[in-house]
Amino acid sequence: MPTQKKIEEVQRLVDKFSKATVAVAADFSSTSVQDMTDLRKHLKESEIEFKVVKNTLAERAAEAAGRPEIKELLSGPTGLALGFGDELTPIKMIAEYVRANRLLVKVRSATMMDGRVYKEAQLATLITLPPKEVLAAQLIGQMASLFTRLVRSMNQPLQGLSNVLQARTEQQENS
Repeated sequence: MPTQKKIEEVQRLVDKFSKATVAVAADFSSTSVQDMTDLRKHLKESEIEFKVVKNTLAERAAEAAGRPEIKELLSGPTGLALGFGDELTPIKMIAEYVRANRLLVKVRSATMMDGRVYKEAQLATLITLPPKEVLAAQLIGQMASLFTRLVRSMNQPLQGLSNVLQARTEQQENS
């Protein structure tokens, strides 16, 4: 028989899971309490919640929230970072903080709004992606380059014709 405290915890998790744009699972078992507190404070500044969850309660909440992919993140001692804005920010922030502070936290997997679960190599790729603004600038630069080459290639035959006509005109003036 579930206790009232567990029912309330599941309900809180349902609320968080339904609003979250990304959930990141981390193994924190080798980390000190002080390091975890510092990590939580660091993430909270960016409106990212890091919560140690009981897997059975989180599984029930994931089902109730319509986010069954979150269940795939849960194995062993699990800390979940829930982001409510940009999907990549929580993943990158945790990875950078762990690397900078040499913590023994292992980012295991993540899931985003698309419902896919990202693990190992895919997760490493997400961590190394540049920010959205940089990607957008790179895309615009590539598109501008394409259009510039298109205009030049379309302009070359006309420029050649113009040069031939100009040379012919000068030749007739000199004769």
